Amino acid sequence: MDPSMQSLLKWGIENSQPSTTNPSTDNDSSAAATTTTTTTTGATGAPRSLSPSALQRLFFNTPSDAELMKAAMHVIRSTDATLENKLVAFDNFEQLVENLDNANNMDVLGLWAPLVQELEAEEAERRMMAAWCIGTAVQNNERAQEKLIEQPTSLPTLLRISQTDPDKSVRRKAIYALSSAVRNHQAALDEFVKHLPAHLPDDGDDAGRDELIGGDGVEAGDMERIDEIISRLKKAVV
Repeated sequence: MDPSMQSLLKWGIENSQPSTTNPSTDNDSSAAATTTTTTTTGATGAPRSLSPSALQRLFFNTPSDAELMKAAMHVIRSTDATLENKLVAFDNFEQLVENLDNANNMDVLGLWAPLVQELEAEEAERRMMAAWCIGTAVQNNERAQEKLIEQPTSLPTLLRISQTDPDKSVRRKAIYALSSAVRNHQAALDEFVKHLPAHLPDDGDDAGRDELIGGDGVEAGDMERIDEIISRLKKAVV
Protein backbone atom coordinates (compact mmCIF):
# COMPACT_ATOMS: atom_id res chain seq x y z
CA MET A 1 0.00 0.00 0.00
CA ASP A 2 1.15 3.52 -0.74
CA PRO A 3 2.77 5.00 2.44
CA SER A 4 0.46 7.99 2.39
CA MET A 5 -2.57 5.71 2.19
CA GLN A 6 -1.22 3.64 5.07
CA SER A 7 -0.90 6.86 7.05
CA LEU A 8 -4.46 7.78 6.13
CA LEU A 9 -5.80 4.38 7.20
CA LYS A 10 -3.90 4.49 10.50
CA TRP A 11 -5.18 8.01 11.16
CA GLY A 12 -8.75 6.95 10.49
CA ILE A 13 -8.52 4.03 12.92
CA GLU A 14 -6.87 6.03 15.66
CA ASN A 15 -9.35 8.88 15.37
CA SER A 16 -12.53 6.79 15.17
CA GLN A 17 -12.93 6.41 18.96
CA PRO A 18 -16.42 7.37 20.21
CA SER A 19 -16.68 10.80 21.75
CA THR A 20 -17.59 11.26 25.39
CA THR A 21 -19.73 13.96 26.86
CA ASN A 22 -19.23 15.70 30.16
CA PRO A 23 -22.50 17.44 31.12
CA SER A 24 -22.36 20.18 33.70
CA THR A 25 -23.27 19.21 37.27
CA ASP A 26 -24.44 22.73 38.15
CA ASN A 27 -28.24 22.43 38.70
CA ASP A 28 -28.75 26.14 38.07
CA SER A 29 -27.26 25.93 34.59
CA SER A 30 -28.38 22.47 33.52
CA ALA A 31 -30.22 23.90 30.56
CA ALA A 32 -27.00 25.39 29.27
CA ALA A 33 -24.81 22.42 30.03
CA THR A 34 -21.70 22.31 27.95
CA THR A 35 -20.59 19.28 26.05
CA THR A 36 -16.96 18.49 25.57
CA THR A 37 -15.81 16.13 22.86
CA THR A 38 -12.50 14.38 23.27
CA THR A 39 -10.59 12.62 20.52
CA THR A 40 -8.49 9.72 21.74
CA THR A 41 -5.40 9.54 19.58
CA GLY A 42 -2.48 8.45 21.68
CA ALA A 43 -0.50 8.83 24.85
CA THR A 44 -0.36 12.59 24.56
CA GLY A 45 -4.09 13.02 23.98
CA ALA A 46 -3.34 15.48 21.18
CA PRO A 47 -5.04 14.97 17.83
CA ARG A 48 -2.79 13.19 15.40
CA SER A 49 -2.30 15.14 12.20
CA LEU A 50 -2.17 13.71 8.72
CA SER A 51 0.88 14.19 6.56
CA PRO A 52 0.49 16.62 3.65
CA SER A 53 0.83 13.75 1.16
CA ALA A 54 -1.95 11.77 2.86
CA LEU A 55 -4.24 14.80 2.90
CA GLN A 56 -3.51 15.36 -0.76
CA ARG A 57 -4.48 11.79 -1.58
CA LEU A 58 -7.60 12.02 0.61
CA PHE A 59 -9.08 15.15 -0.91
CA PHE A 60 -7.72 15.23 -4.42
CA ASN A 61 -6.69 11.64 -5.19
CA THR A 62 -3.52 12.98 -6.76
CA PRO A 63 -0.42 10.85 -7.40
CA SER A 64 2.39 10.76 -4.86
CA ASP A 65 5.77 12.31 -5.58
CA ALA A 66 7.20 8.83 -6.12
CA GLU A 67 4.55 8.13 -8.75
CA LEU A 68 5.23 11.49 -10.41
CA MET A 69 8.97 10.78 -10.51
CA LYS A 70 8.45 7.38 -12.09
CA ALA A 71 6.00 8.81 -14.60
CA ALA A 72 8.43 11.58 -15.53
CA MET A 73 11.25 9.11 -16.10
CA HIS A 74 8.94 6.93 -18.18
CA VAL A 75 8.32 9.86 -20.52
CA ILE A 76 12.00 10.82 -20.55
CA ARG A 77 13.04 7.32 -21.62
CA SER A 78 10.12 6.68 -23.95
CA THR A 79 10.91 6.28 -27.63
CA ASP A 80 7.45 7.59 -28.49
CA ALA A 81 7.52 10.87 -26.53
CA THR A 82 8.45 14.07 -28.34
CA LEU A 83 11.51 16.05 -27.30
CA GLU A 84 9.21 18.78 -26.01
CA ASN A 85 7.39 16.32 -23.76
CA LYS A 86 10.66 14.84 -22.56
CA LEU A 87 11.91 18.28 -21.56
CA VAL A 88 8.68 19.02 -19.68
CA ALA A 89 9.09 15.71 -17.85
CA PHE A 90 12.72 16.57 -17.09
CA ASP A 91 11.67 19.94 -15.68
CA ASN A 92 9.10 18.28 -13.43
CA PHE A 93 11.65 15.70 -12.32
CA GLU A 94 14.24 18.35 -11.46
CA GLN A 95 11.73 20.21 -9.30
CA LEU A 96 10.75 17.00 -7.51
CA VAL A 97 14.33 16.02 -6.62
CA GLU A 98 14.92 19.41 -5.03
CA ASN A 99 13.17 17.73 -2.10
CA LEU A 100 15.67 15.74 -0.03
CA ASP A 101 13.32 12.81 0.55
CA ASN A 102 12.50 12.56 -3.13
CA ALA A 103 16.18 12.64 -4.07
CA ASN A 104 16.88 9.88 -1.56
CA ASN A 105 13.98 7.88 -2.98
CA MET A 106 15.54 7.77 -6.43
CA ASP A 107 17.55 4.67 -5.55
CA VAL A 108 14.51 2.79 -4.24
CA LEU A 109 12.61 3.66 -7.41
CA GLY A 110 15.48 2.58 -9.67
CA LEU A 111 15.85 6.03 -11.24
CA TRP A 112 19.60 6.60 -10.99
CA ALA A 113 20.64 4.30 -13.83
CA PRO A 114 18.24 5.73 -16.46
CA LEU A 115 19.08 9.28 -15.41
CA VAL A 116 22.82 8.69 -15.83
CA GLN A 117 22.14 7.08 -19.21
CA GLU A 118 20.51 10.31 -20.34
CA LEU A 119 23.94 11.98 -20.16
CA GLU A 120 24.63 10.14 -23.42
CA ALA A 121 21.37 11.18 -25.11
CA GLU A 122 21.48 12.31 -28.71
CA GLU A 123 19.86 15.69 -28.05
CA ALA A 124 21.90 18.28 -26.19
CA GLU A 125 18.82 19.43 -24.31
CA ARG A 126 18.40 16.00 -22.77
CA ARG A 127 22.06 15.77 -21.81
CA MET A 128 21.87 19.19 -20.21
CA MET A 129 18.72 18.36 -18.24
CA ALA A 130 20.16 15.04 -17.06
CA ALA A 131 23.23 16.80 -15.67
CA TRP A 132 21.03 19.45 -14.09
CA CYS A 133 18.84 16.84 -12.36
CA ILE A 134 21.92 15.02 -11.07
CA GLY A 135 23.38 18.23 -9.68
CA THR A 136 20.14 19.11 -7.94
CA ALA A 137 19.66 15.65 -6.45
CA VAL A 138 23.16 15.34 -4.96
CA GLN A 139 23.61 18.89 -3.70
CA ASN A 140 24.21 18.79 0.07
CA ASN A 141 22.87 15.22 0.10
CA GLU A 142 25.34 12.57 1.24
CA ARG A 143 23.04 9.65 0.54
CA ALA A 144 22.38 10.77 -3.02
CA GLN A 145 26.11 11.35 -3.54
CA GLU A 146 26.74 7.75 -2.50
CA LYS A 147 24.12 6.44 -4.89
CA LEU A 148 25.48 8.50 -7.76
CA ILE A 149 28.97 7.02 -7.54
CA GLU A 150 27.45 3.53 -7.43
CA GLN A 151 26.73 4.22 -11.11
CA PRO A 152 30.22 3.49 -12.48
CA THR A 153 29.91 5.68 -15.56
CA SER A 154 28.44 8.72 -13.81
CA LEU A 155 31.48 10.79 -12.86
CA PRO A 156 33.63 9.79 -15.87
CA THR A 157 30.78 10.76 -18.21
CA LEU A 158 30.15 14.04 -16.43
CA LEU A 159 33.85 14.88 -16.61
CA ARG A 160 34.04 14.02 -20.28
CA ILE A 161 31.03 16.05 -21.34
CA SER A 162 32.11 18.95 -19.10
CA GLN A 163 35.18 19.30 -21.31
CA THR A 164 34.23 18.01 -24.74
CA ASP A 165 30.48 18.33 -25.27
CA PRO A 166 29.81 20.60 -28.26
CA ASP A 167 26.98 22.36 -26.41
CA LYS A 168 27.93 25.02 -23.87
CA SER A 169 24.83 24.50 -21.72
CA VAL A 170 25.69 20.82 -21.36
CA ARG A 171 29.26 21.59 -20.31
CA ARG A 172 28.03 24.14 -17.79
CA LYS A 173 25.47 21.82 -16.16
CA ALA A 174 27.95 18.94 -16.11
CA ILE A 175 30.35 21.08 -14.08
CA TYR A 176 27.49 22.06 -11.78
CA ALA A 177 26.73 18.38 -11.23
CA LEU A 178 30.38 17.56 -10.55
CA SER A 179 30.75 20.43 -8.12
CA SER A 180 27.67 19.29 -6.20
CA ALA A 181 28.70 15.64 -6.26
CA VAL A 182 32.17 15.87 -4.73
CA ARG A 183 31.86 18.41 -1.93
CA ASN A 184 32.05 16.96 1.58
CA HIS A 185 32.03 13.41 0.23
CA GLN A 186 35.47 11.82 0.16
CA ALA A 187 34.60 8.73 -1.87
CA ALA A 188 32.98 10.84 -4.59
CA LEU A 189 35.92 13.25 -4.61
CA ASP A 190 38.45 10.42 -4.86
CA GLU A 191 36.57 8.94 -7.81
CA PHE A 192 36.38 12.37 -9.42
CA VAL A 193 40.11 13.01 -9.00
CA LYS A 194 40.92 9.60 -10.46
CA HIS A 195 39.25 10.55 -13.73
CA LEU A 196 40.51 14.11 -14.03
CA PRO A 197 42.32 14.84 -17.30
CA ALA A 198 46.11 14.91 -17.09
CA HIS A 199 46.14 18.64 -17.85
CA LEU A 200 43.69 21.27 -16.70
CA PRO A 201 43.54 24.64 -18.48
CA ASP A 202 44.41 27.76 -16.51
CA ASP A 203 44.54 31.14 -18.27
CA GLY A 204 46.03 29.64 -21.39
CA ASP A 205 48.47 27.37 -19.58
CA ASP A 206 48.00 23.70 -18.84
CA ALA A 207 48.42 22.85 -15.19
CA GLY A 208 49.36 19.28 -14.38
CA ARG A 209 46.74 17.29 -12.50
CA ASP A 210 49.29 15.91 -10.05
CA GLU A 211 50.61 19.39 -9.37
CA LEU A 212 47.13 20.67 -8.55
CA ILE A 213 46.11 17.69 -6.46
CA GLY A 214 49.36 17.27 -4.58
CA GLY A 215 50.95 14.12 -3.28
CA ASP A 216 48.48 13.70 -0.44
CA GLY A 217 45.37 14.08 -2.57
CA VAL A 218 42.46 16.40 -1.85
CA GLU A 219 40.30 16.42 1.26
CA ALA A 220 36.55 16.58 0.66
CA GLY A 221 36.27 19.45 3.13
CA ASP A 222 38.98 21.52 1.43
CA MET A 223 36.63 23.88 -0.37
CA GLU A 224 39.44 26.13 -1.57
CA ARG A 225 41.21 23.30 -3.38
CA ILE A 226 37.97 21.93 -4.80
CA ASP A 227 37.00 25.40 -6.01
CA GLU A 228 40.35 25.65 -7.78
CA ILE A 229 39.83 22.34 -9.57
CA ILE A 230 36.28 23.25 -10.59
CA SER A 231 37.53 26.64 -11.76
CA ARG A 232 40.03 24.90 -14.04
CA LEU A 233 37.29 22.74 -15.49
CA LYS A 234 35.18 25.82 -16.16
CA LYS A 235 37.87 27.11 -18.52
CA ALA A 236 36.45 24.70 -21.08
CA VAL A 237 33.07 26.46 -20.92
CA VAL A 238 33.76 29.30 -23.32
